[in-house]
Amino acid sequence: MARITPNLNIMIRAAEKAARGLIRDFGEVEQLQVSQKGPGDFVSAADRKAEQVIFEELQMARPDYGFLMEESGEKEGKDADNRWIVDPLDGTTNFLHGIPHWAISIALEHKGEIIAGVVYDPIKDEMFRAEKNEGAFVSRRRLRVSGRTDLMDSVIGTGQPRRAVEKQAKFMKEYAAVTAVAPAMRRYGAAALDLAYVAAGRLDGFWERDLKPWDVAAGYIILKEAGGFISHIDDDRKDPVFTGNVLAGNDKIFTDLKKVLRAV
Repeated sequence: MARITPNLNIMIRAAEKAARGLIRDFGEVEQLQVSQKGPGDFVSAADRKAEQVIFEELQMARPDYGFLMEESGEKEGKDADNRWIVDPLDGTTNFLHGIPHWAISIALEHKGEIIAGVVYDPIKDEMFRAEKNEGAFVSRRRLRVSGRTDLMDSVIGTGQPRRAVEKQAKFMKEYAAVTAVAPAMRRYGAAALDLAYVAAGRLDGFWERDLKPWDVAAGYIILKEAGGFISHIDDDRKDPVFTGNVLAGNDKIFTDLKKVLRAV
C-alpha cells in the first residue's frame, strides 16, 4: 500500500469529520419526505455545515492555502501556488431523496495542476484516494481501470443536464448514439463517484457536460493514477477539470467513446 502523505492525511481526516455530520443528517431525510415543505432547505443546511467543517480542518492544517468551494466560492490564500477544491456533498439530489449514493470530494491543486484527491462515500465507507505518482487506492486496495475493450460489453456512466432545452437535446442525441453501441448505461447522479468507479473498474467509461471543478478535480487524479484516461469531450487541448466537459475511461473504451461522441 502506498504511503499516505501529510497532505493526503489532512484531506482524509477532513472528509471523515464532515461525513459524521452528513450521516446524521441523512438519517433525518426520510422523516422530512412527508413534510409539505420538503427536505430542500434542510439538505442545503447540511451541505453548508459539511463545507464549513472541511474548510476549518483544511485551514487549520494549511492556513495559507486557498480554497475553491461549491457553496462558498473562491477564497484566496497567502500561498498562491496551492488551493483546495471542495465539494462537501456530491450527489445532493440523491441525498435529498434518501438514496444512499453521495460523496465528499476534496482535491489539492498545485500551480494549476491537480496533485491529490479523495472521494469519500460515507454510506459504504469507501475512501477513494490518490496522489500524483503514488497510485490510486480505495481503502487498502490498489485501483486499476477495467480491461474491457468492447463497448458492447461495457458499462458506461453518464450525467444528464437539468436545465436548458438545447443542452437536453444535445444530451439525448449523445445518449442515443452511445446506447446504440454500449447498451448498458448507468446514471448514478454523483459525478465524483462516477469517476472513482471508472478508476475502480466498476464503470468502463463515463461522460458528462457542464460539471464544475469541484465535481471533477478529485476524481480526475484518482482516475489518472488508476491508469485511466480523461479529457474534454470535444477538444483534447482543453482542461476537463475547469471546462466541465468530461470524457473518461480505460484506454480502448475512452478512444471508442470519444469517436462516438464527436460524431454526434
